[in-house]
Amino acid sequence: MKDQAWFDELEARIPKGGVRTRFAPSPTGYMHIGNMRTALYTWLIARKAGGKFLLRIEDTDQGRLVEDATEVIYRTLRDAGLTWDEGPDIGGPVGPYIQTERKELYLPYAEKLVERGCAYRCFCEKSASGEDSGDFTKVEDPCRSLTREESDRRAAAGEPYVIRQRIPEEGSTTFHDEIFGDITAPNADLDDQVLIKRDGLPTYNFANVIDDHLMGITHVVRGTEYLSSAPKYNLLYEGLGWEVPKYIHCSPIMRDAQHKLSKRHGDPTYDDLLHEGYLKEAILNYVALLGWSPAGERELFTLGELAEVFDLKGLSKSPAIFDPVKLTHFNSEYIRMKTPEEFHALARPYIEAAAPGMDTALIASLLQQRCEKLSDIPGQLGFLKSLPDYDTELFVNKKSKTDRAASLEMLRAAIPAVAAIDPWDQDHVHDALIGLAEKLEVKNAKLLWPVRIAISGQAVTPGGAVEICCLLGKEEALRRMEKAEARLAAEVAG
Repeated sequence: MKDQAWFDELEARIPKGGVRTRFAPSPTGYMHIGNMRTALYTWLIARKAGGKFLLRIEDTDQGRLVEDATEVIYRTLRDAGLTWDEGPDIGGPVGPYIQTERKELYLPYAEKLVERGCAYRCFCEKSASGEDSGDFTKVEDPCRSLTREESDRRAAAGEPYVIRQRIPEEGSTTFHDEIFGDITAPNADLDDQVLIKRDGLPTYNFANVIDDHLMGITHVVRGTEYLSSAPKYNLLYEGLGWEVPKYIHCSPIMRDAQHKLSKRHGDPTYDDLLHEGYLKEAILNYVALLGWSPAGERELFTLGELAEVFDLKGLSKSPAIFDPVKLTHFNSEYIRMKTPEEFHALARPYIEAAAPGMDTALIASLLQQRCEKLSDIPGQLGFLKSLPDYDTELFVNKKSKTDRAASLEMLRAAIPAVAAIDPWDQDHVHDALIGLAEKLEVKNAKLLWPVRIAISGQAVTPGGAVEICCLLGKEEALRRMEKAEARLAAEVAG
């Protein structure tokens, strides 16, 4: 048992005053959307209050650790702009910030709870599953009624044990949540949870209470799945004589009305959404609104603006439905808000993969108003790499007043005009085609529609006949026009 000076020294390190929040993920996988929302809300609470945002890695569940998952956490938070003030990589006044490196802190507090009658040693064998949780309730646990002397004797003899929380058998425990208000749970419904396992490591439910107190955490954001554990947390705070932080239990994010989002069922992580072509700004903005409503009608906010307007009063008790359609709408809005230079930088890798060697800046300028997410780009540019098979029915367009025969006539006039263009650039291609329409005394669309179909094989394209000609180059544009002319000539003659 540690002496009081040891506990006093830890207490003296705790920062006093101001808001302090923490994001405390387990490195057991990638950053799913629920985790991202928790990190975002926690960050927003701290930033709005001018407080501190801490990153803590909770790695006590050694059996579920995933290699490199901690690096994924660092990279994801940095990419999203959720910078932390204290953490494993930058340190701080209340480190270490990795739970396994804090192992020596937990047993003394558990022993203090034993001394105060708020916990007890359990020497029973592990359950059939190999877990320390046990197969019995607190009323049935034979170790609960051991005298302190007998418990000390068996522990001193080296008999393995866990330390369990001693929940009162009668009465109730009430806690307050910033979203759900006061919630009361009968103590008879609460189990004597394990605090320290046989390997000496704490359980999550114990370690997070100790760490939150010793790190001076004032606001704890987590999912509603932890509502049932909150009464036990309160009893731990009470047993140690500590102030309880503010609880914010966020309702789940659902795939639909019946199912929660789950990576196991193919629902996207933050990285998945980035790979699908969503912008991080759109993802964060949309995630912020999954369970939170700002005042007014506005929905689009930068991260900095969110930090200014975020308010706990806007959080909802109801589950939020993850709607890919709405996220895609947000993303298209953010794409349109980019400067041409910014969008070009984002789109360039996708353009180069789909249309190598072509003018990426020109293509980006054609795509920006037509693109909902970056991964749409290759599908819109496939015709540039190779002309798709297409039905000549595309040449029939009532609005442009073209049919196969009229399109054949226009192409026969356009081919020599295009062949004569020199130099080959957008201005000269434009002037040649528009000048030809004037010479033929037809509306521009009657000439440009068949040219565009001939060189793209598609009714809908980013850009019109002029831009596509420029991208393809003179030789390829003429080759495609001549191929279409031959097809139409055969059909019209037949």
